[in-house]
Amino acid sequence: MKMLTTTMVSAVALTLAIGAAEARNAPGVTAKEIKIGNTNPYSGPAAAYSAIAKAIGACFDMQNGEGGVNGRQINFISVDDGYSPPRTVEQTRKLVEREKVAFLFQGLGTPTNSAVHTYMNKKKVPQLFVATGATKWGDPKNFPWTMGWQPNYQSEGIAYARYLLENNPDAKIGILYQNDDYGKDYVHGLENGLGAKAASMIIARESFEVTDPTVDSPIVNLKNSGADTFYNISTPKFAAQAIAKNFELNWAPLHLLNSVSNSIGSVVSKAGFEKGQGMISAAYLMDPTDPEWKSHDEYKAWNAWMDEYYPDGDKADSFTVLGYSACKTMIHVLENAGDDLSRENIMAQAASMKNYRAPMLLPGIKINTSASDFYPIEQWQLMRLKGEGWERFGDIIDGAVGSGS
Repeated sequence: MKMLTTTMVSAVALTLAIGAAEARNAPGVTAKEIKIGNTNPYSGPAAAYSAIAKAIGACFDMQNGEGGVNGRQINFISVDDGYSPPRTVEQTRKLVEREKVAFLFQGLGTPTNSAVHTYMNKKKVPQLFVATGATKWGDPKNFPWTMGWQPNYQSEGIAYARYLLENNPDAKIGILYQNDDYGKDYVHGLENGLGAKAASMIIARESFEVTDPTVDSPIVNLKNSGADTFYNISTPKFAAQAIAKNFELNWAPLHLLNSVSNSIGSVVSKAGFEKGQGMISAAYLMDPTDPEWKSHDEYKAWNAWMDEYYPDGDKADSFTVLGYSACKTMIHVLENAGDDLSRENIMAQAASMKNYRAPMLLPGIKINTSASDFYPIEQWQLMRLKGEGWERFGDIIDGAVGSGS
């Protein structure tokens, strides 16, 4: 069998626990096929995110129509876990042990990916470009088979903190957060960014469970706390509820909305544009509703792809952009892996991207990884809701947090 090149051996060795290995196809890889697994909430409280997996499937369909990757067709097996960690464990084991997928890609959710984090690393199966920004996904020393994709939540929290310190240092902040690692990561980022002022600026915290029917009660409590700044850490269903409840209560704080729920199509339009005016969020991808991008070559390609391969998709939904861009990143890694589709080499290629520009990233944002840096995207730009779209402002923010930890 063909051995890894010297360059690839070095790259693999740097990933510590992975180590140099003889080149061999991963399970699920044949001369004609690459089998890739995915878990996603097609049902349950986070079902809005299913648009990401549907977009990925449509992106792989396009790639297959163009000849696949190095002559191999991609068999994308995406299954429903309902955003329930026990179901994620069950579905992941089926994908790895029964379906024999080469690796998992873009599994969605912090609590769900956390449930299989140790399992995937013990099995030495790549858990690539997980669709969650938890900081824990960038820990190559202890979890060398897991890598994130989007900017991490702590860096986003720090970006909001910097904005407040510069523009409203006397803000009284009320926090709504999902009671799990996802929510706590965002809180931790804000606290870190505020530094010594966190204790005086954060005056109220309200948590909710993903199984709760609404967040109405926590919103009422936050309003009654006297907060004039609302830090909204919630997934799409609850984010839309919070926007609507604020409006109903005639509570108009400065609203900081986490990026995972800033989709115009899946969140803002459903809550009502008039109810969220002035909200601030963060972006790293082109907003498909922003007229600025209509003449951009990458937008034109995305738009044509939507028309042909995902006609039922919502062009106002930024989750379709995320799925498309993440899919293109995965294809880039597989193309670089060439004919050596061992799990070791796939992971090594994911950990050696240099200034790769995935389609639909904001201008100036590029992907870089290394054996000690498992955070592919580490840049943001703040934006404000104006009318029926987001308006970006300020410079691109570098938000590296925890690289190499």
